[in-house]
Amino acid sequence: MAELHQVILYTDGSSRGNPGPGGYGLILEWAGKKVYKEFSGGFRKTTNNRMELLAVIVGLEKLKNPRTKVLVVSDSKYVVDSVVKGWVFGWEKKGFVGKKNPDLWKRFLLVYREHFVDFKWVKGHNNHPMNERCDQLAVAAAQQPQLPPDVYYEQNVD
Repeated sequence: MAELHQVILYTDGSSRGNPGPGGYGLILEWAGKKVYKEFSGGFRKTTNNRMELLAVIVGLEKLKNPRTKVLVVSDSKYVVDSVVKGWVFGWEKKGFVGKKNPDLWKRFLLVYREHFVDFKWVKGHNNHPMNERCDQLAVAAAQQPQLPPDVYYEQNVD
């Protein structure tokens, strides 16, 4: 499956407490080139699902060429099922009324539609090297001092 994709995007999110300090980690791998780039970030109060979704968004936003064939590898059933099972498109049609994380889902849909994106779910904490590395990045990001606010979350959920 990976050989059909130009880029493999490995992602993970973490929060210490839910809500609590959170972070995301991602690795972009260019197929056939053995080239990897790692990114991470954190927020002072957020949720695990927000960080899982944000990891995918940031990874897709890092891609410079539109219409890239991307395989997203995630351990988040929330993210993978929402897209693969088509739920997010129904939520969009209904204006995300009553749904969590509408700010991130709208941002996701904008960048998702710029590329050809497939998803693969992997079991978390199951010795998948790239998933484990993304987890390390996400946890480390959540542990940084003086994290910025997740503004939407803090203004709309607290």
